[in-house]
Amino acid sequence: MTEPAAERAMSNGLVSYARDEHGVATITLQNPPANAYSYEMMRDLDDAILEARFDDACEVIVVAGAGEKFFCAGADIAMLEKAAPRFKYQFCLHANETLLRLEHTSKLVIAAIEGHCVGGGLEIALAADLRVAAKGKGKVGLPEVALGVLPGTGGTQRLARQLGRAKAIQLMAEGALLSIEEAHALGLVQRLFEGEAFLDQVKAYARSFCSPEKASLAVGLIKRAVQTGVDLPLGEGLALERELQQRLFQSAAARGGRRAGRSGIAGLQTRRARSTPLQRLRA
Repeated sequence: MTEPAAERAMSNGLVSYARDEHGVATITLQNPPANAYSYEMMRDLDDAILEARFDDACEVIVVAGAGEKFFCAGADIAMLEKAAPRFKYQFCLHANETLLRLEHTSKLVIAAIEGHCVGGGLEIALAADLRVAAKGKGKVGLPEVALGVLPGTGGTQRLARQLGRAKAIQLMAEGALLSIEEAHALGLVQRLFEGEAFLDQVKAYARSFCSPEKASLAVGLIKRAVQTGVDLPLGEGLALERELQQRLFQSAAARGGRRAGRSGIAGLQTRRARSTPLQRLRA
């Protein structure tokens, strides 16, 4: 365990960063009532992502929204209505760059969805590696077509990569809003949590990917192998996989894992030697 980092706000006060003693960092969007994002919030989110990236004690990142009603309702529509077209373009470009930074950070990122997660909010969540949600709370979707625009913070690209082209086009063209359970059934959300203290449950889940439960470096490099390699030709993807595996072979985490594996195998062999053939069949 490490010394925790107390929650602190980024420069614009719209995103906070904290890390517990287990290595779980929490990045919280804080713009009530709906946690809608502006350029200033994206600047804060960018800073928080870099904070997590350079925090050696951070092993897993959780992205959450303040409150129980909204993870994030997307871009601040009132801000965009007053903005010039060139500003809107630069705003989208910076948001793309920020979410790519999140996606490329070699630490597991979990989006903790409690409440509505729509528009740009879902686009933020899609940049995470895993999405978990509070059962029975809120809607999920990309309804931008109702405003005469498309999902412009990565939604068209990431949703298609998650669900396939036809399903992604259908959901975006319809402007469909799904229940959390429907999103889970589609594979858009990987895990549901019930009951009180949703964020505490998510952090407990996140800790299962931290040392000593898992080799967090291996988890991070699994992410990198998939995120980068999936768009490469197979041969190049396999080459990337080998290079990342070599890093793990050379790491202290891998050496410790091999020692644990040897002792685990020896223990298994001992237990199997003491059991009867029928017991081994049943096992």
